[in-house]
Amino acid sequence: MALTRSCGAMCKFCYAMVQEPQERKAIKVKDALNLLDDFAEIGVKGVSLISDGESTLSPAYVPFIQHAGNVGIDVGNATNAWDWDEEKIEKVLPNLTWVRFTVAAGTPSRYAEIMYKSKDDTQVFDNAMKNIKYAVELKKRLNLNVTLGIQMVLMPEFKDEIIPFAKLGVDLGVDYAVIKHCSDDTEGSLGVDYTKYAELTDKLLEAEALSNKKTKVIVKWSKIEEGSDCTYTAMYGPQFLLQISGSGLVAPSGMFFNAKYSKLHIGNFTEERFKDIYSSKQYDRVMNYLTSSRFNAKTMMGSLPIQHYLNKSIDNHINGIELIKPSSIEEQRPLHVNFL
Repeated sequence: MALTRSCGAMCKFCYAMVQEPQERKAIKVKDALNLLDDFAEIGVKGVSLISDGESTLSPAYVPFIQHAGNVGIDVGNATNAWDWDEEKIEKVLPNLTWVRFTVAAGTPSRYAEIMYKSKDDTQVFDNAMKNIKYAVELKKRLNLNVTLGIQMVLMPEFKDEIIPFAKLGVDLGVDYAVIKHCSDDTEGSLGVDYTKYAELTDKLLEAEALSNKKTKVIVKWSKIEEGSDCTYTAMYGPQFLLQISGSGLVAPSGMFFNAKYSKLHIGNFTEERFKDIYSSKQYDRVMNYLTSSRFNAKTMMGSLPIQHYLNKSIDNHINGIELIKPSSIEEQRPLHVNFL
């Protein structure tokens, strides 16, 4: 979810660009805290502040994260770190499970060109790096149990920045530097050429080889290699991992925020309590539709949504291809277990 639809960046790879038109509403602190109370009552384990806006810009940002800690909900946060100043960092970092910084490139000029208005305005890069370094230092000083990483959303035309990005991650001393594919919608609005990813294999392997004991360079090979295809037709994932827009809109997936998918919109938590939305007939209608023969994920969904591996794993389980088995050994539980 996000706490706002506002964002000062203009990233060329941003999926939020295709999630308009949609009404923008300011999320009040009271509504954000009520949302967390409803989450706790229902049994939600974790909240990722990612979605379609820069949540650090919201007045509800700090209260939301602090209240989540009070009600026992893990919170992760993806941010460009532009407005993530020292005061905010000190207030929220002890209550966060992970922070993932959007870093489009390893060099200041390309970073500014991809994420901002001009390659000549490198101040945004310098400011972000300053804030990231402060978070890394604070984590070490206070011995905080929070994972810090940077992420590059790779479009094939950004290939010149793969190695500089990996080197930047190592220089910053973050826990990881991840390189992932770019999702596109059914119309290909962002213009991602998935056939070009295979040509980047050698460079991506070179980037991974830069890993050291402190920083792991990670390439999301599975999604890059799968391209824009999916093996399933039904979407089971949203029943386990729901998405909420920075406008308060509740929808099964961010790919359906756009107004043209209004029949899949379930409600808005700024207008009614989330627990009522969750128990509504509209929620049941939407979830039943997404798993029915009337819906085909291969043609009616954009490429590789955030629920992709949930969709795939549950579909494989239902069809007997590969069963989902519970872990029996506590030590085998993955890091950030409350996030799917």
